[in-house]
Amino acid sequence: RSKMAAVAVETAHVARCANRSPHAVSWGRGGGGCLALASCRSVLIYEPEKRGVTEVLNGHKGRVNCVHWVQKDDYDSEVELVSGASDSCLIVWELRNSKFAASTRLEGHSGAVCALTAIHGAGENPKLLIASAAADSSVKIWRKQGLMAVILACGGDDSNVYLFIQAGEQFQKIHSLRGHEDWVRGVEWAARDGNLLLASCSQDCLIRIWKIFIRTESSSKEYDEGIIKLKEDVFNVRSNQGEVSYAVTLETVLSGHENWVYGLHWHPPIYKDGRLEQPLSLLSASMDKTMIIWTSDDESDVWLEQIRVGEVGGNTLGFYGCQFSPDGSMILAHAFHGALHLWRKNIFNGEWSPEVVLSGHFGSVQDLIWDPEGEFILSVGADQTTRLFAPWRRPGCDQVTWHEIARPQIHGFDMQCIAMISRFQFVSGADEKVLRVFTATKNFVENFSSITRAPLEDVLSTNICNEIPEGASVPALGLSNKALFQGDFMASKMDPSAMPLNAADQCPQTYFHPIHLTEPPSEDHLLQSTLWAEVQKLYGHGYEVFCVACNSSLTVVASACKASKVEHAAIILWSTSNWKQLLSLPLHSLTVTQLAFSPNDQFLLAVSRDRTWSLWKQREVAESTTDPFFSLFAHTDKNNAIHSRIIWSCDWTYDSKYFVTGSRDKKLVVWGDVDSAGRSEGNPGVVRPCSSVLDVGDAVTAVSFNSVTSLDESYILAVGLDCGNILLYKWKPNVNPSANIDWVKCVKLDKSQCHTLTVKRLRWRGPVGRAGYKDEDGSEWLQLASCGADHGISIFNINRLSL
Repeated sequence: RSKMAAVAVETAHVARCANRSPHAVSWGRGGGGCLALASCRSVLIYEPEKRGVTEVLNGHKGRVNCVHWVQKDDYDSEVELVSGASDSCLIVWELRNSKFAASTRLEGHSGAVCALTAIHGAGENPKLLIASAAADSSVKIWRKQGLMAVILACGGDDSNVYLFIQAGEQFQKIHSLRGHEDWVRGVEWAARDGNLLLASCSQDCLIRIWKIFIRTESSSKEYDEGIIKLKEDVFNVRSNQGEVSYAVTLETVLSGHENWVYGLHWHPPIYKDGRLEQPLSLLSASMDKTMIIWTSDDESDVWLEQIRVGEVGGNTLGFYGCQFSPDGSMILAHAFHGALHLWRKNIFNGEWSPEVVLSGHFGSVQDLIWDPEGEFILSVGADQTTRLFAPWRRPGCDQVTWHEIARPQIHGFDMQCIAMISRFQFVSGADEKVLRVFTATKNFVENFSSITRAPLEDVLSTNICNEIPEGASVPALGLSNKALFQGDFMASKMDPSAMPLNAADQCPQTYFHPIHLTEPPSEDHLLQSTLWAEVQKLYGHGYEVFCVACNSSLTVVASACKASKVEHAAIILWSTSNWKQLLSLPLHSLTVTQLAFSPNDQFLLAVSRDRTWSLWKQREVAESTTDPFFSLFAHTDKNNAIHSRIIWSCDWTYDSKYFVTGSRDKKLVVWGDVDSAGRSEGNPGVVRPCSSVLDVGDAVTAVSFNSVTSLDESYILAVGLDCGNILLYKWKPNVNPSANIDWVKCVKLDKSQCHTLTVKRLRWRGPVGRAGYKDEDGSEWLQLASCGADHGISIFNINRLSL
């Protein structure tokens, strides 16, 4: 089975972003330039050329704060990666059989590891030296075989940079470099012409470059009084060969940033005429939202700003760290909100332009949903955003890669739940009492068509509104995305000499400008030009909205909010045609945690924190004009509930006969058959468990039945656990449940494919096949999307034949 399971599941996409830490990204030389990225508790290996995450390294028990590729002497591809995390540990990852595996776990710090560096020694034996700094105010040195002559620079919150050298077994402080006026945020070494250059950056907005060289008699002869000369600091180093004098001078101070400078990176050495040469080029990143490349002028030795790139607008803070690609042709910054910004240099005209790069939520991803056609995914997160991911089909390229192509909602509250109500309309709930309804803009639909290569006629014809807005923007001091129509642009282009009629007209509110994309948008566009228009607010709940669902015919939306009393725990039904409140269904005494309509729209299922579920049936109506009316069909109470803890999740089989409930008590139960459980007048229907009670070993937080069966006619169920694991089960009705043979565990996803924190939602793609591919109806591929509290969204291709 392990052989079968190896081909059963492949990861199609991982959407993640960088942690909020200055050293969260490191760019290595392996595999054409691999980025190591700290994301929540994982380290991702991302290949910019392939535009995808190739590996996820899970092992830390806390947030990963720093990653560092261990460079080789000959600047060949690295085989070791070091990561440090808030669990006070470092892990050394080694390349084995073209995959990275944790080789050593270094424990010794008593606080979060916040910075690290590592070097390889020369020679036969693989010497490795790692220095790590932590919140326990210590720097620890970790050695693997042998000693090396090294110098270590440490920047602190006392504005000084300290230099240490190795003396025997110990490191001793030999010098401190003073000059910065605030915390030192980064130090980076480079070697050039036998001298050492040390760059340091600080919260005083300045970068200082220091030069360290061997002091010889000729260089220390006194100059005549007339020459102004930089002050030299001298220190002596004892070694086996005797005592050597070194001098330190301040080479230059670089001023150009207007806010704290967090990141520095020297241009990696490059081969020139057969030997390695260090270019005098330095990259810096700042909280002023810019990155600057500084270069030294060959003739005058003056350092100048060569290029400045950055992001404009949007409600964001600046950049944390920056990296040059190994050949210097690309530069990357990661921002306060985790977004990556990648620029590539055009080899013909030397201009830098933004590139498509990985993106994802920077908070727990609370919910996700496929659109009815199965062509894109919408997700909501505790980072207050709703994001839309879709497959990018490039002309002349077979490979399909997933990307974030819109950010329909950027909110002021943490997002909680989402439901699609048509192909391009959704309703979402956040930590507020209101549900908000959004509709796509014409600009989005056009761009969606060109990126996914779906014909525009098909896309537009399915849209329900004739009056589709051009775009949307958030007015100043507003929270709602306001729809913008063609006339709004015309008005802003009118004669400026005409007198404005009122105060509001003096400040035009349109930040939106239509953009026409042929590839996924950059972070700047996502922040400003891809919002959807808010068309409705639904008022009715007394507390924060917790869950929402829509029926298959897209006519009724059900929602529930956080509650500790029966009147607040009522489920509210809304009509999607006029957004009126149809009905309130009170029964549960605590928060309803999830809602699910049966695929045939006959039933609404609710599971609750009060450890019970309730089933509501739609009344058969003679006149189709009357609104649907739901009444209680069946429910569990304390005596027959089976579950002894909160029920987190529920789902229906595709034929609407059975439903499953999953709880914190680690139990899975399938109930049914609801068709045969008719109710007579006055007697509620009885829906009994029709499966054995399955203990999955950890709290169940997400369940999802697929819309097709496996080859042996079993239902396929995906199960997500509190620990982050994802399991696939097959369940067959009418097999003797007492014998416990009705459940078959098909696949437990690999540790590297699973989440590291709670699985929040699992959803199968409605149609069979893979999004973005021309898979037929009978395709062997199924697609499963998952999201978790570890900020991650994953999309898996699952081979139905191997289940």
